[in-house]
Amino acid sequence: MKMKNTIILLLILAIIGGSTFVAMNGIELGKFKIARAKDAVDLGLDLAGGVYVVLEADTDAKGAELQKMMNQTKAIIDERVNGLGISEPNISIEGTNRIRVELAGIEDPQEAIDLIGKTAQLQFVEPNGDIVVTGKNVVNSGVAFQKDDMGIERPVVTLEFDKEGTKNFAEATGRLTLEEEQKDRIIFIVLDDQIISYPAVESHKKGGRAIDDGKAVISGNFDVEEAEHLSTLIRAGALPVDMIEHKTSVIGPTLGLDAFERSVKAGGIALILIFVFMIAIYKLPGIIASLGLIAYTLIVIYTMSILGVKLTLPGIAGLILSIGMAVDANVLIFERIREELLLGKTVRASINSGFNKALTSVMDSNITTLIAGVVLYYFGTGPIKGFGVTLIIGIIASMITSVLLSKWMFKLIVSITDIKNIKVYGA
Repeated sequence: MKMKNTIILLLILAIIGGSTFVAMNGIELGKFKIARAKDAVDLGLDLAGGVYVVLEADTDAKGAELQKMMNQTKAIIDERVNGLGISEPNISIEGTNRIRVELAGIEDPQEAIDLIGKTAQLQFVEPNGDIVVTGKNVVNSGVAFQKDDMGIERPVVTLEFDKEGTKNFAEATGRLTLEEEQKDRIIFIVLDDQIISYPAVESHKKGGRAIDDGKAVISGNFDVEEAEHLSTLIRAGALPVDMIEHKTSVIGPTLGLDAFERSVKAGGIALILIFVFMIAIYKLPGIIASLGLIAYTLIVIYTMSILGVKLTLPGIAGLILSIGMAVDANVLIFERIREELLLGKTVRASINSGFNKALTSVMDSNITTLIAGVVLYYFGTGPIKGFGVTLIIGIIASMITSVLLSKWMFKLIVSITDIKNIKVYGA
């Protein structure tokens, strides 16, 4: 049993040590490459700079109508460039008819324009070229399930139109349903001059009729992922007004890369000081906590890299807060273990009892902070979302390392060494 536990412990230490080496130096084996930790995470606008684009609405609309168009356009652009809420663009309305978009990590203004898709227009077009409805008439699009002719439930894309769109769509579908050939009953869905779907209206001979309730369904031989992709294109492509490029420019970072490098060094020094403090106070548990914090740091960094989370100043604040939560959890657990040892319990019993008694407090504090992070992500925008995302990632990593990994390593070490001197455990 001791041999098995020794092998497991050595494997854990090797994984942590190897991952730390890769995080500090990177690795490249043929086509397989892992970048250094500080290079793996994308930086936000305030740390790395980027591009800003000012778009102007090409419309004669004024007053409340123009304001509605601009608010819709702003929301759509945000969805296009910030699908998961983690790329943190700064999007704002300037004046009455302009939108300013700041994008981090982009140096080519044309790349920013292409990403925003200023000219993208969603159109539903008849075979003869007549436009039935446009993106401004689409209220919503989603995915539902509907039984086919065989009675099997299949994913479909749902559409909902406004009052004007309902009227136009009813007129067009009523007309097309009378056509004999299927190719003459097609309504092409066109986004930015590209056909993204071409559903056909049901023939009147098969029970087809005018769709006059403002709600339509696109069915076809696609899976859920394909249906979701199409509905997302329809929603995000519904730009209600043409936007003309007014101004583009490259902007420098607010903080500066030199300051970021110094921040990374300061973070490393802070972690080392925490390690020294934990080991000095708690001895062996402090060593375990230090290993847990290393694992925590690696999990957070590479999770952010995989998800594409951009690191910003608010994001750094979220990480610092979650590190504090991780250290606090270890302190609570180790104090409980020390209390149990001083009461005369065995080392194994003290470890089990200490973790169990501290678990409630640790979970309460972490879950409440996690809820706060979720609320910030869900209701926040831009930097607030970034703070919420990094806080959520940090809290989850904190609970994994401080509760699960630390306890597992603690038990492995005790089973291997069988040290009974309570001073080794900080008591």
